[in-house]
Amino acid sequence: MVAGGPYGLEEVIGKTGYSKAIWILLLTPVLWSLPTALMVSELASAIPEEGGFYIWVRRGMGRFWGYQETWLTLAGSVFEMALYPTLFVAYLGHFAPSLTTGSRAILLELAMIATCAAWNIIGAKAVGGGAVWMNVLLLAPFGLMAAIAVLHPAPTVQGSASPEHVDLLGGILIAMWNYMGWDNLSTIAGEVERPQRTYPLAMLGAVILVVVSYIVPVAAVAWAHVGLNVWDAGGWVDAGRAVGGQWLAGAVAAAGVIGAFGTFAALMLSFTRLPAVMATDGFLPQIFTKRGTKTDAPWVAILVCALAWAACLPLGFVRLLILDVLLTGLSILLEFAALVALRIREPNLARPYRVPGGLFGVISICIPPTVLMAASIARNEAEQVGTTNELIIGTVIILVGILLYFVSPGSRRPVRPDSPAAD
Repeated sequence: MVAGGPYGLEEVIGKTGYSKAIWILLLTPVLWSLPTALMVSELASAIPEEGGFYIWVRRGMGRFWGYQETWLTLAGSVFEMALYPTLFVAYLGHFAPSLTTGSRAILLELAMIATCAAWNIIGAKAVGGGAVWMNVLLLAPFGLMAAIAVLHPAPTVQGSASPEHVDLLGGILIAMWNYMGWDNLSTIAGEVERPQRTYPLAMLGAVILVVVSYIVPVAAVAWAHVGLNVWDAGGWVDAGRAVGGQWLAGAVAAAGVIGAFGTFAALMLSFTRLPAVMATDGFLPQIFTKRGTKTDAPWVAILVCALAWAACLPLGFVRLLILDVLLTGLSILLEFAALVALRIREPNLARPYRVPGGLFGVISICIPPTVLMAASIARNEAEQVGTTNELIIGTVIILVGILLYFVSPGSRRPVRPDSPAAD
């Protein structure tokens, strides 16, 4: 859910160059991922319930903000989840270009979404187990690439070594997207064994693995002097060819297909639990609560989400990504607000893991992500979509969420005074 290998970093390298890209990939997890992982570790271990961050925000700040948390997350997912079929087809095209041209590309993307939906309906355990093996397969070619690049006696020179126009903020936002997802695992907390112990360990292990799996391949191709002209969608294949030849390019392309598929399936597992929990609270029709008799998977929510994600396939990669960072990033800030609110409202809540430093420490880890989100808002204003910009589109989506809350039956449902969801 957090990362499917270094795929997606192509734009970071192309926009900023190697040295700046490495600095971005070193600093972004410190300012963005680590605070989020600490926040998720505390809240997921203290409140390990199905629905995850929706439950946290609802409990800490009330039903209105809980609804906005879910609306922003699901709206962001509509843009994010359309990215992975695009990457899937881009890497598959390196094997069979004739299969990925014209309408065939859309058909392949739809087939990928349908397959992942069927896999999710089988259940969380099937997706989780498969995702582990997919990560091993997709990271192996990058380990080989790094080893060959370091040991190769004659570095490969190909094209320019620095970009013509540096877009530092654009590179940071793409890195933020690559380093997002730490809260996604929380929505299936009801299906996780020993969540109080499992979540902090998962967060720590994932932060280390992701940072290493990003920086080592980028540093390796920089060492081999692979030119910046290869860094567009599918650029890791060309980098693999420059470092190790056609066989390594094929291995990287195969890993790209696996990575896009596995990440999409894992994120589907997370996002589709939200409509089911929202329906239980009366914010969505009760049909979304329907689950499989054997797997307990919310199959109606899975199918509806798959259709919504498929509808966004025609949008471009960068536009999808920047809108996703805006909406999902704002939802993450609400989670940080819930972390602070729960420390104040429920100081005696059992917290198997606590962010160190008391209330001051909790507030301190909220500051870096807030600063990065301010930068994201500025970048959305600069990104044009037709005659408007992405900040306006994002603002409209936010306002729609506020309107939907007040027209929803769930906003008028009485809340028991002793309920954690009480406003």
